[in-house]
Formats: sequence, C-alpha cells, structure tokens
Amino acid sequence: MSSFKGSYGYSVDSKGRINIPARLRKYVSTEANDTFVITRGYDQCLYVYPLDEWTRLELEIRQLSSTNPKHRFFKRRLLEWATESQLDGQFRIMIPRDLLQFAGIENDVLIIGVLDHIEVWNPRIYEAYLKTQDESYETVAQTVLQK
Repeated sequence: MSSFKGSYGYSVDSKGRINIPARLRKYVSTEANDTFVITRGYDQCLYVYPLDEWTRLELEIRQLSSTNPKHRFFKRRLLEWATESQLDGQFRIMIPRDLLQFAGIENDVLIIGVLDHIEVWNPRIYEAYLKTQDESYETVAQTVLQK
C-alpha cells in the first residue's frame, strides 16, 4: 500500500520526462515493478499511479455499470488518457504530450504525493486552483474530518 506525501518542484525535460522524487519512490511497492499508469486527474492535473495501486483502482472501475451513462462517460474519459510508463535508470517517467498539454505543463512541475497516487501540476495552475477555493483549509478539514 502506497503512502505518498509531500510536494516537490521539478522540471519536465524536452522529451516529456519527469523525475519521481526519491522520497516518493521509497513508497512504490515491488509489486508495481517500476511501472506507473498516468492519466488525467481532476482540476487540470495528472494522476500517476504505481501499477499495483492502478490495479486496485481498476477493480473499482470494473464494478461500474455499463448501462449507466455517467459510469460509461467516466470510464471512457479516465481510460482514454491512461498510459503506462516504466521508470528509467535515472528514475524518470515519460509523460505523453497530450497529457502534458491537458495539464498545461511546459517546463516546471509541482509533484504532490496524495497517499495512493501522485499528482503532477503546472505550479501556476495549482496556485490558481488554491485561490479559487471558497473555504479555508481549516473549515474544510473540520467538515471532512468530522466524526
């Protein structure tokens, strides 16, 4: 089970590769076999799942009904963007151009660990996202963590 956390500033190279930070790599299980699945996320970021975590997500997706139009739409949009990438010898993964364009990523990236997956953001888009939030972190935490 992954436990990704923290944020890291990196850059994307001319071939569309980004480094997976060492502090995140240590949480990638051997079952992932250094393979990641990259797809579109929410709020104009990318989701990067180690293969074992992606397999768990796929099990949930398989439970969605093919007769429900919302379920079909979600599956199509998530999976049409999904691509596998193997960690190379310099601990980089290749992100396809269409995904980089979707996320508005050109040079700099913000990499955020989110427990079972990693989010990759254009730092300016992430800052703009934070500014659009109507409630403070404390208010949201109180609502979300209320028992």
